[in-house]
Amino acid sequence: MPFLSTFAVYFVIWWLTLFIVLPIGMRSQQEEGEVVLGTVASAPAKFRGLRVVLLTTVIAAVIQGSWLAASYFFGISVSSLPVLLPDFG
Repeated sequence: MPFLSTFAVYFVIWWLTLFIVLPIGMRSQQEEGEVVLGTVASAPAKFRGLRVVLLTTVIAAVIQGSWLAASYFFGISVSSLPVLLPDFG
């Protein structure tokens, strides 16, 4: 797979993974008992951005590496996946 295509797929996987990782370990201000005036109670008490970015990067790299290994060693590609479209005929 060309480098630009690989990077594009990694970029999409990274963003999808980010939205999965964001709520992991998050505690709201209400759960901590310290709601800051002017914020909603469900806002994060402590945002750990570096941890989220690093965890997202590692998980996305594992997913991308698994896909590249499967395509290289087993010949699995997007065209070999089943098409799940309804048959209207």
